[in-house]
Amino acid sequence: MTDWTVETLSRAIAARKISPVEATQACLGRIERLDGRLHAFITVDAEGALAAARALEAELAAGHSRGPLHGVPLAYKDLCHVSGLPTSCGTKTREYFPSSIECTAVTRLREAGAVTLGKLNMTELAMGPFGDNAHHGDVQNPWRPGHCAGGSSSGSAAAVAAGFAVAALGSDTGGSIRLPAACCGVVGLKPTYGRVSRAGVMPLSWSLDHLGPLTRTVADAALVLEIVAGHDPRDGTSSPRGVPYYQRMLESPVGGLRVGVPENYYFDGIDHEMEAAVRAAVRTLEGLGVLVTPISVPDPRPLADICNVISRSESAAVHTRLARERPHELQPAVRARLEIGFHIAAHDYLQALRLRARFTREFIREVFAEVDALVLPVIPEPAPALETVKSGTVDEVVDRMGRFSRLTGPFNGLGLPALAVPCGFSSDGRPLALQIVGGAFHEATTLRLGHAYQQATTWHLDAPRSLDVDGRVIG
Repeated sequence: MTDWTVETLSRAIAARKISPVEATQACLGRIERLDGRLHAFITVDAEGALAAARALEAELAAGHSRGPLHGVPLAYKDLCHVSGLPTSCGTKTREYFPSSIECTAVTRLREAGAVTLGKLNMTELAMGPFGDNAHHGDVQNPWRPGHCAGGSSSGSAAAVAAGFAVAALGSDTGGSIRLPAACCGVVGLKPTYGRVSRAGVMPLSWSLDHLGPLTRTVADAALVLEIVAGHDPRDGTSSPRGVPYYQRMLESPVGGLRVGVPENYYFDGIDHEMEAAVRAAVRTLEGLGVLVTPISVPDPRPLADICNVISRSESAAVHTRLARERPHELQPAVRARLEIGFHIAAHDYLQALRLRARFTREFIREVFAEVDALVLPVIPEPAPALETVKSGTVDEVVDRMGRFSRLTGPFNGLGLPALAVPCGFSSDGRPLALQIVGGAFHEATTLRLGHAYQQATTWHLDAPRSLDVDGRVIG
């Protein structure tokens, strides 16, 4: 199961080596055996998944294929509204987000032939980088149970890493696709702001939210992005730009591309094994003909402060009713972060939006005039223990959250595409990862670099060592 990718499973289904029903049954069986310990899912729709798989199998028998996702089992973060299933957004309330429309990305994937396995666990209201959830259980890291799976798309990354689904959707407001991807040893892509519609998705911060795929390979991320990307009239922020053929562009040589490695900030205070792995990955890219150069980037800390004002204001507006009427239902750190937003003046919020736009223009002008992409770490340390990140006062927990997501958050503020790719393991077996950041709407360049790196390495081929061949959690 953990050897499957979208690409390999798709070929097997097309060649009639495995049927959509058999693939779906295999995923559901693995979920049933393992998820009681890993807590990747909030809702498993076994009946609906099997019904869809049988219908797709009948289509194949009649000679009709919808494409490379035909019969491939996927799952979605539980803030994506899926028709017929509840959307809790990680809260205590089963139907917290009763959207009148289905998530556009889910609809596009279903129309392309994907089977929906269910809805994935997440940090409550998408407000946290560690994957802990008091209502649905803390998502366990498949590589090392007891350690965080990252957040807030924790279930999405854990499900892909554990072989429950071959791909998943997550959302990213400050790193919530890339952080769990890095913690769980999978690929996570935050596209450019506006590249993927967020219609039918519960917002956290509409100025900073992004929707994107988590997969085992960069090639799979390119395939999923190609399907879900594109303009959507139901999302006023979605871009009208055409969608490139990302898959076809993956094999374009990366020789001659200019990659910058930040000299300031992004390697400060990084775990030594993490830094060594990322710098080794840079040398691998250099061996492929990439032109690597040290670069000084604008200090992202002012932008981080600006984005905090924006996200706190917007999240408080989105979740006012829950925070005002049922605050006792919220986890303490989530409640504390929401309540900050009620005390931010409209003047400060509007100033933050203006300053963000200026900072973005300056960053792009200074950095991407010199390089085609940046390479840097995703997380400052391998996935920490859940007990450690949850301990202490609320203020200590919130501060810890900020430190853990400090390397990803700036690129939400900038709206740039950013890709997390596995690049090794710590001495005790926790995944390590690098982050590739491209220019606006240059996902193709970002994906090409990530794919070239994976073609030259084997880190993405490993399966979690905490799961034995019988599917028991042994770590």
